[in-house]
Amino acid sequence: MSKITKVLVANRGEIAVRVMRTARDLGYRTVAVYSEADAGALHVQEADQAVCIGPAAVGESYLVADKILAAAKQTGADAIHPGYGFLSENAAFSEACEAEGITFIGPRSEAINLMGSKRLSKIAMIDAGVPCIPGYQDADQSDETLLAKARGIGFPLMVKASAGGGGRGMRLVFEESELAEQIRTARSEAETAFGSGELILERAVIEPRHIEIQVFADEHGNAVYLGERDCSIQRRHQKVVEEAPSPFVDPELRQRMGEAAVNAAKACSYRGAGTVEFLVDADKNFYFLEMNTRLQVEHPVTELITGLDLVAWQLKVAAGEELPLTQEQVELKGHAVEVRLYAEDPRNNFMPQTGQVRLWDYPSERAGIRMDHGIQNGQEVSPFYDPMIAKVIAYGDNRAEAIRRLASAVQDTQLLGMNNNKLFLQNVLRHEVFGAGEATTAFIEQHFSADVSMDQKEPSATTLAKAALLFFQRSIEAGQDVKFHWSRSTPQSYAYKLEFDGKATSVNLTEIEHQFEISVVKDGADEESTTLEFVSQDENTCVFIENGVRETLNFAFDNNTLYLDDGTGHFILEDVTHQPAAAAGGAGSGQVKASMDGAIAEVLVKEGDTVEAGQTLVVLEAMKMEHPLKAGISGTVTAISCEAGQQVKSKQLLATVEGE
Repeated sequence: MSKITKVLVANRGEIAVRVMRTARDLGYRTVAVYSEADAGALHVQEADQAVCIGPAAVGESYLVADKILAAAKQTGADAIHPGYGFLSENAAFSEACEAEGITFIGPRSEAINLMGSKRLSKIAMIDAGVPCIPGYQDADQSDETLLAKARGIGFPLMVKASAGGGGRGMRLVFEESELAEQIRTARSEAETAFGSGELILERAVIEPRHIEIQVFADEHGNAVYLGERDCSIQRRHQKVVEEAPSPFVDPELRQRMGEAAVNAAKACSYRGAGTVEFLVDADKNFYFLEMNTRLQVEHPVTELITGLDLVAWQLKVAAGEELPLTQEQVELKGHAVEVRLYAEDPRNNFMPQTGQVRLWDYPSERAGIRMDHGIQNGQEVSPFYDPMIAKVIAYGDNRAEAIRRLASAVQDTQLLGMNNNKLFLQNVLRHEVFGAGEATTAFIEQHFSADVSMDQKEPSATTLAKAALLFFQRSIEAGQDVKFHWSRSTPQSYAYKLEFDGKATSVNLTEIEHQFEISVVKDGADEESTTLEFVSQDENTCVFIENGVRETLNFAFDNNTLYLDDGTGHFILEDVTHQPAAAAGGAGSGQVKASMDGAIAEVLVKEGDTVEAGQTLVVLEAMKMEHPLKAGISGTVTAISCEAGQQVKSKQLLATVEGE
């Protein structure tokens, strides 16, 4: 039996915090590792000890096994928990830990190697009798072979990176004419994300359910399944909502899938926590998708319906103990639902966002609510890591109660400082198709593509009116002379210019005692007027009355920049009342600017090239994804201001196109 006294968590963010808290509860001392960008992060403060392992880039810090092992030796850590992502499914790292006499809290390297390859794992599952999707998973990886095999499989089909997950290196291809380009981009993305460009092809299962089984195995030959999770609502093959149990799965299907998952684990002599993922069609036929040899992001929903701590189980199994329960002792009770809060902009094709957390607050003592996070006020969300900020989870005696609790908790969570997907999440949770338990992987495209959370590209007149009131009250409370805002002879009227995404809008505010008549002017005409009654305001909260209803609005200021979320989305507005008008480099402009902080992955044109509007000129890599930056107009490239490998800041000018 392994002796464990101190656990190093080779990860960051919410999963590092979550693992440390269970380790502490079990009496283990904890060690954090951190990059220079994470020096002030919450997981560093949570640990008993912490070691800096290098610069911000993951290739120089969190992915460098030697630095993590050195930190373990330096602090006397005798076990390493890898969390998820980074080195969690790296067989060489598992072997290196064992070679150094350090317990790796996870499966053996042989299982990681096998299941880390979609190609090899699929072959093994076919041999083990686990149902698999027809496709191509052989060793010949030439473009010619892949193209030929794809024609035999037929369209639509999936192109998938054999290594890794999270939707990277994955493409759904409907037409043969698209295939060569999709293979190229999937291979490139896979090589960048996982260091391997190996691909597999699979027949696309249209509108399936994505259902996964949580398995656990120990050193003594015991293996159990802990129910299923339904992860069908996805965007870009990344999970949006996860729940347990699935509203689609009946007891008979649960048993069949559970037994298949246990067989998959036993086929590779598995140890520890693992997840076997399946696609399930409308007739309840299920097909092996992949096995994740680590703790899953969505493990909290399983914990809530089983009453178990899966990290505690991981630590017990790693120490050589038997599983705490047999299959017959596993009980499922109630319902749990989880969503992932991301720093991304649903209004802009879910572009990842960077910036400083100006306000972070959530319902911390509410029945049935759990928040797993690793952030705090003032923290920087950088371009170097995944944009997931937190996981919001709710439990209820039944599914309707869990969903209702979660939607309310998401709505009451405050994340200001960068655009995020909060409104998107609460609208998904309150959608009638999801509420009826009928959502498949096609839910977003079929039922949600025109939702206001993705469609409203700019703040409404009401939002701008509230912003003007906040700027006005801030001036009053700061004791500033606001007379310079006068627009008419009466001292009760003030004029503001508020800028959003490069576009300025005039907002006129007239004070009548504690009430304000506010009109928003666009294109020289009053667009909309509203009346707001001011009640009170402190550092981050404003109370007002609108149409007889008292409301509370959260906000944050940084000089002349206002961050607010009034329930219609997160908006960043700037008071430019006294700034000269400036030309913006937005859509229809010849200026191509960085959409966020990141690194230049590729420059596809050179000075003098003729380009078309919509053509990709530069590829930006940030938050583990490639982002194509396109020409806003047709014309000639007159300047290139970047090169591959260069780190750039958001809004930095990268290329200039002169119109025809």
